[in-house]
Amino acid sequence: MKNPSARLSWIAALAVTALPAPLVAQGAHYQVEAREVYARIIGFRTAAGQHQTATMADYLAGVLKAGGVPAADVATLEAGGATAMIVRIPGRTAPGRKAARPILFSAHMDVVDARPSDWQRDPFTLIEEGGNFYGRGTMDNKAGVTALVSTILRFTAERLQPARTLVFAFVGDEETGMETTRAIAAHPWVKDAEFAINTDAGGGALDNATGKPLIYLVQGAEKTYATFDVTVTNPGGHSSRPRADNAIYQLAHALDRIEAHHFPVMANDLTRAYLGAMGRAQSGAVGEALRRFAANPDDAAAADTLAQSPEFVGTTRTTCVATMVEAGHAENALPQKATAAINCRIFPGVAVDTVRDELVRTIADPAVHVTVRDTPAASPVSDMRPDVMAAITRAVHIDHPGVAVVPYLESGGTDGKVYRTAGIPTFASSGLFSKPSEMFAHGLNERLPVASFYQGLDHVYRLAVDLGGAGRGRAASSRYTPAQRP
Repeated sequence: MKNPSARLSWIAALAVTALPAPLVAQGAHYQVEAREVYARIIGFRTAAGQHQTATMADYLAGVLKAGGVPAADVATLEAGGATAMIVRIPGRTAPGRKAARPILFSAHMDVVDARPSDWQRDPFTLIEEGGNFYGRGTMDNKAGVTALVSTILRFTAERLQPARTLVFAFVGDEETGMETTRAIAAHPWVKDAEFAINTDAGGGALDNATGKPLIYLVQGAEKTYATFDVTVTNPGGHSSRPRADNAIYQLAHALDRIEAHHFPVMANDLTRAYLGAMGRAQSGAVGEALRRFAANPDDAAAADTLAQSPEFVGTTRTTCVATMVEAGHAENALPQKATAAINCRIFPGVAVDTVRDELVRTIADPAVHVTVRDTPAASPVSDMRPDVMAAITRAVHIDHPGVAVVPYLESGGTDGKVYRTAGIPTFASSGLFSKPSEMFAHGLNERLPVASFYQGLDHVYRLAVDLGGAGRGRAASSRYTPAQRP
């Protein structure tokens, strides 16, 4: 940055005092500044029920305003008991010409909670150890939050004005109800966005053994998330007088049938491109099955092999799995009710009612009732835009020349499904590379490679410059080697 002394708020400055002096003294200023922000926000326990998203949003707003962002370009939103924030960088408009539609960049501030007693390190303190950053949210998704903040500050410091308005969304409840995401999608700054870049998914895979970059994935679609309640009711009675019908046994038989059932194998252009690229990057039986399935989705043997792999089973079919069970009301009484929650991730294009009907046929017991919770909405597939894919490829190849960049279907869920449903095509790209074997988001000892964190900062900045029309070529390759970074 051109004027480093003016870029940190007094809140951010407090974080500097907690960092070892050598770490603060090294690296480009934007990298040092980003690490300070990252350390500070890892300390916010922004899990559901902790009421910390408002505090974190206040902190980030202070950093941005101290960095030169006008207060009029920062807005906070409240929904579902959580706080979100949006920030805009206004675009320039040529006289007599209609302004281009905005581009949305998104990250979420909230995290899945972590109990400090379960972790080897304090989950709410950023710890750098063995080439990794440890802490809750280091990967999901506070690295993305930091990258958005860093990009806004760099634009402001470098006096870059994009050709179109850029809006940066800091979501407050992605891990729960996504109510703030819906509020963001409906906001006047956002609702007309031409497309969105979501930092909560998309990224590169490193070989588990060598650490070599294998492939870079851009999320263009998500499966529909739906939970069904499978319920058996019964008159019950005294446990000393067992009945021929028992709600718990009936439910258990139904669960056995659901466990054994396989939904039909499915494929579309996006999943075939993804699996084919993954097959070219992998060896062994799984690599062969990936290549065969991509060439012919009717290859039953290949599909069966992929069904045994947690990494790929969700890409080839709808999946349903039991996640919770509740039954009985007293130890000396026959159960009057037994219920199981069946969580399904539904392949794009398949209706929720179709899955419910298939569960009913699979259970094959009229005494077992299947109902869907809430009103799950299908997420449309975002057709891969050549301009977006080209920009992502350019950004990735600066650090990882020649790595294949391909679209993929997300088995989990992100804010992208809300944006897509609202009519905003969404492409998830974080710039982060990690080993599949070290994917600990939502789990114990969540971590992110240190080098990946700094690459993610540059990745989002490059996309904002390139796609925003702020001067192609300004987002040049990093001038700092890993040894010079904090």
